[in-house]
Amino acid sequence: MISRARRLAAVAIGGALLWLPALTGIAHAAPSKVYAVPLARTAADVKRVAEYWKPDRLKLADKYTPATPGASGRNGSAAAGTGAPTSVASVSKTLAAQSVAAVAPRTGTAQTMGKVFFRFGDKEYWCSGSAVAAKNRSVVATAGHCAYDARQTRAADYWIFVPNPGPHGETPEGIYVGASISMHEDWVGKGDYDYDYAFVTVHRGFTWTAKDGDYVMTDVGRLQDNVGGLGIELNKKPGTYTVAPFGYPAGAQPNGKTPFNGRTLAKCPAGPTHFREAPTRDVQKGVELRPCDFSAGASGGPWVIGYDDTRRLGLLNGVVSLTWRNPAGYYESVSSPYFDTVTGEVYRRAAGLTTPSKVT
Repeated sequence: MISRARRLAAVAIGGALLWLPALTGIAHAAPSKVYAVPLARTAADVKRVAEYWKPDRLKLADKYTPATPGASGRNGSAAAGTGAPTSVASVSKTLAAQSVAAVAPRTGTAQTMGKVFFRFGDKEYWCSGSAVAAKNRSVVATAGHCAYDARQTRAADYWIFVPNPGPHGETPEGIYVGASISMHEDWVGKGDYDYDYAFVTVHRGFTWTAKDGDYVMTDVGRLQDNVGGLGIELNKKPGTYTVAPFGYPAGAQPNGKTPFNGRTLAKCPAGPTHFREAPTRDVQKGVELRPCDFSAGASGGPWVIGYDDTRRLGLLNGVVSLTWRNPAGYYESVSSPYFDTVTGEVYRRAAGLTTPSKVT
């Protein structure tokens, strides 16, 4: 982790990219605060990403880097298909301000939380993420720095979401290839941590099936149908509610201790929040929760209001963006961007996209 002064901010960062098929529902009209970057666009692109993440590579998942600021790809080769983000039409602020209810999966118990895997340059990274209820049943929430490197103005390559991952790369709920990233323009253009969130529209999921000494892709359907989706709560004033952060932390604490292994979903105790500024990260309205000793790997993990341990559902109100350490050198809190009406615009853009009806 990287620190500034006595209390410092740290983040898991990554970037990398791939370009996919023609997605529908993308408007190229008047500028708004919403920016979109395509990932895997065609069936061939999806297959290329899938082939990269075959079981043998996923078995090494716990060895990949829960990246920290400054760690991604400075010396790596450029990823194919990088390009400028696209400004998209503004979404109704009235609609964007509305809450979204959580949705259970079609069968079984919700398993909305998981890991995001991607590559930047020649190195693999991972973060945390969660499935979010959406009309296209195909949206993942994570930190902006877990999908797009604003310093290098490039998206993540070979981006996938694995809900409820096993400790050795198992994918019981499927693998979901990223199709398009929806972000706030100030994350893309400025790297402003007030907007360090991303909503990624994903393709239908698949699992690997062993056949004739190799593996074949087996379609498993839409993300939300399989694992459910967290709801969304916007414009909640800090101090008026309690929230619990989740994630897969793995990085060492500043004192060298490693209380987390990155293989098991971790949860910090639910507690009240407050606004916090961080000039070195251009944060004017960060939302902080203490205590929480998350380290690298938790970035992108959901902040959930009203989490139901039985249904495993609740309302998304933020994502792990920065971690903070105390003068004794130990991480003691986490912060998230404030989820406001504009966040709702970004989410609704991601929720409005459609992707092909079948993985081939």
